[in-house]
Amino acid sequence: METELKKHLSKIANTIRELSMEAVQKANSGHPGLPMGCAEFGAYLYGCLLRHNPKDSEWVNRDRFVLSAGHGSMLLYSCLHLAGFKLSMEDIKQFRQLRSLTPGHPEFHITDGVEATTGPLGQGVANAVGQALGLKLLGKKFNTDKFTLFNSKVYCLAGDGCIMEGISSEASSLAGHLALDNMVLIYDANKVTLDGFLAESCSEDTKMRYRAYGWDVYDIDGYDFEKMNQVFTEIRDHQKRPCLVMMHTIIGKGSPNKAGTHKVHGSPLGTEEVEATKKALGLPEEDFFVAPSVYEFFAERAKKGAELEAAWKDVFKKWSEAHPDLARDFNKMLHHELPADLEQKLTNIEMKSPLASRTSSQIVLETLGLELPQLYGGSADLSGSDMTMMKKYPLVSADHFEGRNIKYGVREFAMAGAATGLAETQMITPYIGTFLTFSDYMRNAIRLAALSKIHVIYQFTHDSIFLGEDGPTHQPIEHLAALRAISQLHVIRPADNAEVKMAWLAALKYDGPTALILSRQSLPDVPGTHVSYAQGMARGAYIVKKEKKQPDFTLFATGSEVSLAVDVATALEKQGKAVRVVSMPCWELFWKQDDAYRESIVGGNLGQRVSIEAAVSFGWHQWIGHDGIAISIETFGESAPQADLAAEFGFTVDAILAKLLT
Repeated sequence: METELKKHLSKIANTIRELSMEAVQKANSGHPGLPMGCAEFGAYLYGCLLRHNPKDSEWVNRDRFVLSAGHGSMLLYSCLHLAGFKLSMEDIKQFRQLRSLTPGHPEFHITDGVEATTGPLGQGVANAVGQALGLKLLGKKFNTDKFTLFNSKVYCLAGDGCIMEGISSEASSLAGHLALDNMVLIYDANKVTLDGFLAESCSEDTKMRYRAYGWDVYDIDGYDFEKMNQVFTEIRDHQKRPCLVMMHTIIGKGSPNKAGTHKVHGSPLGTEEVEATKKALGLPEEDFFVAPSVYEFFAERAKKGAELEAAWKDVFKKWSEAHPDLARDFNKMLHHELPADLEQKLTNIEMKSPLASRTSSQIVLETLGLELPQLYGGSADLSGSDMTMMKKYPLVSADHFEGRNIKYGVREFAMAGAATGLAETQMITPYIGTFLTFSDYMRNAIRLAALSKIHVIYQFTHDSIFLGEDGPTHQPIEHLAALRAISQLHVIRPADNAEVKMAWLAALKYDGPTALILSRQSLPDVPGTHVSYAQGMARGAYIVKKEKKQPDFTLFATGSEVSLAVDVATALEKQGKAVRVVSMPCWELFWKQDDAYRESIVGGNLGQRVSIEAAVSFGWHQWIGHDGIAISIETFGESAPQADLAAEFGFTVDAILAKLLT
């Protein structure tokens, strides 16, 4: 590496330190330790390594950088600003302020150049693994002998906390199994955590652990540009499997009195220490100072990035002319196009009845797989039970990335994080499956996907006590309420074959995440569900059995309990009662309807309001009122056959009539 380049990188590194500590100090909040400790790496990453175009952060073949240790966000923001992304100095000065482009932890779709929403430690590692896997899938689908459209890499910076969190172990194991030769994990090994020295809580041999996963492992001094360039050039040109780079750094480097201690991890340095640090580093007294030569350096880098993209576009044009069928698929995937007649095609799928909604969902997937090249599926070792396998397509493996079914193994949390990463490639719509009770393992990844409005579809099966003999360890009770509590997540529990078809359409139309809640047991068709998407599922709630006069009872239900509600209504009508039955498959969609429609479904004098759902009643009283009757389950379940459980927990026509008529 040329001496002049190293001088430029050193100046950039100190500029990163200055911007980071001053932004944290101005906000009186933040984490200066990682940005100051990893400043040289940031300078090299954005100054030399990444093949990207800051003027077009959406270029699909860009190298990607994921900051898993999201608390060190000022490292990323400083680099994005200097490199020429749409992040101004004023944005830097607004660090951690209301509605700024520089929130406390990086947020996807908020800040130009941010590739993943990170902060909860370890999840960025899983996101990066998903992105790397996605790029391998895209490369296999679109690269040809003559043209290469996808050959980029994913770089991820993780700290001690990320490495200790279990999700990174799950994700790293998966990456090793798939031999992802485009995944590079940089471990900021500064031996300090927020609470003190790492040795107080961890003594594992991380290098040996990653070698056991099937990774190549490198060691570098985080301040040796020569070694840094040697290692990353070797990885870029000759990588055969995922790589871990152990980067030895000093947290808060440059701070005379706090460097190397946990005191610099999560708190501002303080005005006096900032001044002392600037003096020790030979920085100007002016706050937020950036030398013109730093901007000039990155302006030249940006030109090279634009040239890279222009050359790629030329290849893309020639490839498109040579492979028009592939080009059509490329555009479908890039724009997530849905066929204009998709609703009709779904409606026309023939299914027998009764049928478990997990099974009807798999039948739908066979059609969707043919129609939507962007759809890739996977399961946490349960594809034969959660029915997520697209049977017409092979499995993804280290030797075969042409598949569209991913076996994530028993790694639910990593599966959810990796699915987010797949979606972040911009060209893949992932769906993943497991039992509903195991959504607890995935919850924080689902939450981050919702926060980022990431288009992931979760297929949760075995949705109630009616899965039967496996018992309360596997029977979800509180899980529907817990998922409904996540903002921007659509939770859909379809009642029968017709609603399953439209549930998938709803999930594909929504640009955020959707949880499909499906049964193990067979469900009969409900006549009132055979309506158009616009009249039914798109509304979130709709009438499936209309009252003949002013209702004495209005029954609200979801999923397997809709047919039960219809049976209860029929029994009540035999006793001279007028009854309305409302299917409410998606509360979130119902809330998005206008006031007039919501009033037509849940407003006015509806008689006694009753909810019927084999789960906790939490949330139902917003629809049935404080004096409504909730047919629910407020305890854990039992191990027994389905029919016995229905009788035990009061989910029979006779049991419900007894509650309503006494």
